[in-house]
Amino acid sequence: MNLVTLLPFIVLIGAMFLMTRSAKKKQQAAAQMRDHMTPGTGVRTIGGMYATVKEIGDDTVTLEVAPGVHAIFAKNAIGAVLDDEEYNRIVHGQAAAIDTPVVPDDASSLTQSETEGDAPKLDMGKKDAPQADAPQADEPQADAPKGDEPKDGKADGEAGAK
Repeated sequence: MNLVTLLPFIVLIGAMFLMTRSAKKKQQAAAQMRDHMTPGTGVRTIGGMYATVKEIGDDTVTLEVAPGVHAIFAKNAIGAVLDDEEYNRIVHGQAAAIDTPVVPDDASSLTQSETEGDAPKLDMGKKDAPQADAPQADEPQADAPKGDEPKDGKADGEAGAK
């Protein structure tokens, strides 16, 4: 066989190997994360529910979803093990100390100058005053239709009339 005919098969087998290898790494990382669970740790389930680990069995985990309310989940249903700071921030609403600058919701606060009252505001609205190049009402318009004459100069019966 020629090398050119084997090349697509070799590339396909290599791509499959790389995809299965990365999926296997993800599974191992998830299993390792689930093994690090201890009672009292905050977790998020794959359904998005936040709870505290109470007991750990072989294949199951008992979670406290509310004070005094316990639920039994499979270990595979644990989506993430959260550190205490993140769990408290999400569940109890305790804000962590933020060292990054706060970004405003809109850009209006970024564009204000210190002497805001000195600059006149730009009016983008329609003005009621007549413009200088517009014809006045008392001046006759040169291209205005006279009487019953249509604007385009064509009568109803003529060719090209609308």
